[in-house]
Amino acid sequence: MTTKSLNAQVALVTGANDPEGLGFGIARELIEEGATVYFGCRLETQVQALQETLKSFGPSARGLQVNVSDPNSITRAFQQIESESGRLDILVNNAGDGANCSAFDETAEQWDRIMIANARGPFLCSQAAARIMRARQYGRIVNISSQAASVAIQNHVAYSSSKAALNMLTKSMALEWAPLGITVNAVAPTYLMTPGTRPHLEQPEFRQSVLNRIPVGRVGSIHDIAHAVRFLSHPDSSLITGEVLMVDGGWTLA
Repeated sequence: MTTKSLNAQVALVTGANDPEGLGFGIARELIEEGATVYFGCRLETQVQALQETLKSFGPSARGLQVNVSDPNSITRAFQQIESESGRLDILVNNAGDGANCSAFDETAEQWDRIMIANARGPFLCSQAAARIMRARQYGRIVNISSQAASVAIQNHVAYSSSKAALNMLTKSMALEWAPLGITVNAVAPTYLMTPGTRPHLEQPEFRQSVLNRIPVGRVGSIHDIAHAVRFLSHPDSSLITGEVLMVDGGWTLA
């Protein structure tokens, strides 16, 4: 890949409001490759809070309110992107939800919330993106899945099910939109060191139980996932579609 390989391209990364989080890291990676990137935030207050941070990236970084659990919010967000930029080349469906809960205790409300955020939201965002992308017969959609879609993780029944649904959604959209020049792939991380997981991974017993399952001997980083997303967002990845790229250090091999 050459330097600034995404020059003149426009991208949206959902769930990118936390400067220490995965979505923000992915968005920053795409900016470094030359793209103009919308940092998707669930709340307008998050957009405002992010403005000062985004100034350091210059005009290539823009905050955008998009709640992936709200179809009307999704419609408004993509209308804004098309109005301001006239195009959309890359969509990264990173926003999601989860709960650490036993199958006995999972409630209908939790199930619906997680399924809406992790499956319906990415579908509606991808649908809106593809409607813009098809005009230019080009697009890259990357879904952030999880190793939990391929191997059962205790106390994550709704989360695992939603990510498995996301994987099949990835394949189905890839098949349908391939003739339009739109590729759809997913990246499936193992445990990452993020603000959400840090309290757990800093517990020695839990951290060791995780490392025991990862053959390469370390948890993932935001950079590991951002690099994978960059690869699948690149123009040269045009023959790769419908794939779920495991970035799990070998967890799912056993």
